[in-house]
Amino acid sequence: MTKKSEITQFELSFTHPDAQALAASLITECKFVCEKESIMVTEKTHSIIDLRARWNSLMRGLIASEQALSATRGD
Repeated sequence: MTKKSEITQFELSFTHPDAQALAASLITECKFVCEKESIMVTEKTHSIIDLRARWNSLMRGLIASEQALSATRGD
């Protein structure tokens, strides 16, 4: 079991038709690689609490960006 003070990380990989636009919204948020329609995010922190906060921030940013893209497409 991971302790609160251990270094922890996550990797998130996903595809999206507008991956390049979503990747642009991640530039200040995290380390990522974007190739064609795929994005792979890697996040590492010194505690589970920090990792959870980073995850929440990342998800909020991605959701907001996807909603903005949908609004511009008229979805």
